[in-house]
Amino acid sequence: MLIATLIAADRLPAGDISRASDMLASAGGEVAGSDWIEPDKAADIRFSGDIANARQAMAAFDGAVDAIVQPEKGRAKALFVADMDSTMITVECLDELADYAGFKDHVSAITERAMRGELDFVEALDERVALLADMDAEIVTRCHEERVEISPGATTLVRTMRKHGTYCLLVSGGFTLFADRVAAEIGFDRAVANRLEIEAGRLTGRVIRPIVDGGMKEKLLREEAEKRGLQPAETLAIGDGANDKAMVERAGLGVAYRGKPTLRDAADARIDHGDLTALLYAQGYARKDWVDA
Repeated sequence: MLIATLIAADRLPAGDISRASDMLASAGGEVAGSDWIEPDKAADIRFSGDIANARQAMAAFDGAVDAIVQPEKGRAKALFVADMDSTMITVECLDELADYAGFKDHVSAITERAMRGELDFVEALDERVALLADMDAEIVTRCHEERVEISPGATTLVRTMRKHGTYCLLVSGGFTLFADRVAAEIGFDRAVANRLEIEAGRLTGRVIRPIVDGGMKEKLLREEAEKRGLQPAETLAIGDGANDKAMVERAGLGVAYRGKPTLRDAADARIDHGDLTALLYAQGYARKDWVDA
């Protein structure tokens, strides 16, 4: 049995559930019924049919509703791997660091192209970090305090999943000086990110190898799953850019959060309207099951 979970950014009318059921039926699905996860907020539609056709149909659902289609069995995941910048937090840390050096517009333009998959990630990273050479390393602490904001729903998502036994890993093409703090604040089990080279208290403008890129993110997801004896179907991954594509494709449920086109096309599901607690509804957790931030 398959399920299509509808999650409203605001309110979910019963008419939207009926309309989605009709769309699934038109895509060849046999609808068995629907149930509220949270009245007026999130609901499941149970059906049988072709999952690819159903996902295509739900991608065309209009309104401020996110629709996530997946197998009903195993919807609550045992491993969660998440990107950091523009996913678990609202900013791109490298862009914000560059602002203190007066290069934000230039760096942001490179970041945008890299996240869209138009530039090689490692080359783009090296080019941007080189502009930070000779900055006081303490600027990272200031940047974190002044600029970094946790994305809505992120803390509730991670703490609830951990309460229910999920291992949560934060992986970032950004930097440990941010990722370690963010992981601790949100509640991740572990964080893996790039390391900025520092000499005599100043940034050198170089990133220590190996680089955490798209391939490394996918590798970490695979290794963590194997370490725990998990099948791909038991894993969940979320990101926003092209360097998240490999891990999103590897996961049992791969999600694009406000994603760039390259990732949106590759993902099993998209969150475009609601906050990150949409992933709790997608796993069948009602609000009574949540750990509030």
